[in-house]
Amino acid sequence: MKTFKKVYIEITSVCNLACSFCPQTARKANFMKLDVFNNILDQIKPHTNHIYLHVKGEPLLHPKIGELLDASHAKGFKVNITTNGTLIHKAGPKILGKPALRQMNFSLHSFDGHAGSENREGYVDGILGFAREAVKHGVIISFRLWNLSEDNMTNAQRKRNRETLEMLEKEFNLDYRIEEKVEPGKGVKIAKNIYLNQDYEFQWPSLQAPEDDGKGFCHALRTQAGVLVDGTVVPCCLDGEGVISLGNIHSAHFSEIVESERANNLFYGFSRREAVEELCRKCGYRKRFGA
Repeated sequence: MKTFKKVYIEITSVCNLACSFCPQTARKANFMKLDVFNNILDQIKPHTNHIYLHVKGEPLLHPKIGELLDASHAKGFKVNITTNGTLIHKAGPKILGKPALRQMNFSLHSFDGHAGSENREGYVDGILGFAREAVKHGVIISFRLWNLSEDNMTNAQRKRNRETLEMLEKEFNLDYRIEEKVEPGKGVKIAKNIYLNQDYEFQWPSLQAPEDDGKGFCHALRTQAGVLVDGTVVPCCLDGEGVISLGNIHSAHFSEIVESERANNLFYGFSRREAVEELCRKCGYRKRFGA
């Protein structure tokens, strides 16, 4: 039986932002009901103890986020949440102190990625206020700035990042500039339970992207799998449109789905360092793992 380090559960396909780096989903706007969530937890329990409440959508928009965390704890799961952070002032009280909550990932690049963003200081202050309290409960905080470019960044981009980083440096009394310590794709610890990660701008795979020779490796269905808000099971967190639909938890059991013919073809294809799915051959993330 396949076991995973984590299973992504998309509790909503709705987002309150429209970021340049994140294509809007063409799927129906939806919020996962609590009974469906509980059913998914029961189905994935033999496969993992860790869930991530994210694929597309903003998880803090879910009106029952606190109840979802309670359900996760009751069934023995630890939870990571990835958020743009804009709703932390409203959602923070619902999730703070929940024993299931293991880690919060704040995508700080969302502020500059969304054209309508205003008040950077208020945005960062709200997140820092939550972080101060969350670490008291043992929660890990990861600040992400994933907006570097392979080419030289513009001065305007650098300035915007510097403004954000200065707020973090001041908050944690750092005696260095974060850029001096962090390497793209790697995190730097800036305080107890608090990390900063910078990386290049994230590219979602698309069937419209150019296809390569398909050589390489991926951890899809090895360390992770995902369940979209409508119950569609996907092999990884990058299949935000459900292109590689392995099955649906409303009509088949998760354990059967991840052992289906299509799932195993993908799995054993990567064992041979071959991408058998078209979307995988158009995914640049695979190149990170070499040949």
